[in-house]
Amino acid sequence: MSDNENQEKKPSGAGGHKAAEAGRGGRKTPARRGPVGAPRDRSAKLGMGYGHRGKIMVTGAAGALAQHVIADLTERGYEVVGVEFRGVQDDYPDTVDYVIDFNQRPFEDVFREHDFVGIAHLGRIRFTQSTRGRRYSANVVGTSRLLRLARKYGVEKVLALSTFHVYGADARNPSLIDEEYPMRAANLMPETVDAVELENLFNIHLYKHPELNIVVLRPCNIAGPGIKNEISRMLAQPVAPCLVGFSPLMQFIHVADMSAAVVAAFEQNHPGVYNVAPDDYVTYQDALQMAGCRRLFLPSIPPVLARRAVRALGRLAPSEYLIDFFKYSVIIDGSLFSRTYDFTPQYSLSELFAHYRALK
Repeated sequence: MSDNENQEKKPSGAGGHKAAEAGRGGRKTPARRGPVGAPRDRSAKLGMGYGHRGKIMVTGAAGALAQHVIADLTERGYEVVGVEFRGVQDDYPDTVDYVIDFNQRPFEDVFREHDFVGIAHLGRIRFTQSTRGRRYSANVVGTSRLLRLARKYGVEKVLALSTFHVYGADARNPSLIDEEYPMRAANLMPETVDAVELENLFNIHLYKHPELNIVVLRPCNIAGPGIKNEISRMLAQPVAPCLVGFSPLMQFIHVADMSAAVVAAFEQNHPGVYNVAPDDYVTYQDALQMAGCRRLFLPSIPPVLARRAVRALGRLAPSEYLIDFFKYSVIIDGSLFSRTYDFTPQYSLSELFAHYRALK
């Protein structure tokens, strides 16, 4: 029996986007919406030009940013195949076509069935979502296989979403960090080792395999509707913690603007590593007030006391490894990306924070 035949298929209709459950402990198996070789028919809704620019794989397709990117790419005439590999939820939106582990053999079937011209790798398992071993297996080992398959099947463009967290939060950081600044996060925060190794993997392929035309984006804090990262969670809460004596400068980019940045980087051929951030910034405490949050002040010294105070907050607390980002500014220079791709964010900070204020 072939790998294709072993692949479980999603039923059509209501609930068809749920991941198939099989095996011991309800382990998720590769799932697909509809029969193999019969992708969803969007042409009736999107017009006859749909898909004329080729097929794009978008990973992390269940995420809010990926959903924006998929919609924007579809509007530009690409046919998008959404892949979700993180397995951190049971219900998936319609943007997800496959639920599959990159390290499983059937993942190659996805490449065989679709002649991809490009890949937008937007998914990464965050520290709070899984164990260290599983994060490493999915984020680093799985992505390594993704890149091998991209080379094998002639993919012409690969875009990878990284994070400004790779620079690390430290009092000795320069006031403005450009792309040449070293990635010190692994030394400062062991929890981010997989994020740094993931980017190192893309950097190696960037120079070793120029045919992939790799672009790595390091955005500042992404926020807005649907975003569920740590800073967005803080802004959405009625009460958010602050450390006494600290209110670092922060940068925010709206999810719709970040989607526009991803699409611009995908469509234009300028391989390299780029910070993505607007020119404006705001202090953390001002951001909380603009978002309608009440500030809860916690002791900041000694550091061990600050970490204990954060742990005591329970669900209101940020992840411990991010505490230094609430102490020290990490302001990235996004001018190289703006010049190269003629990119200007459309959403102001007041418009972005208005979304969170409306949730209160």
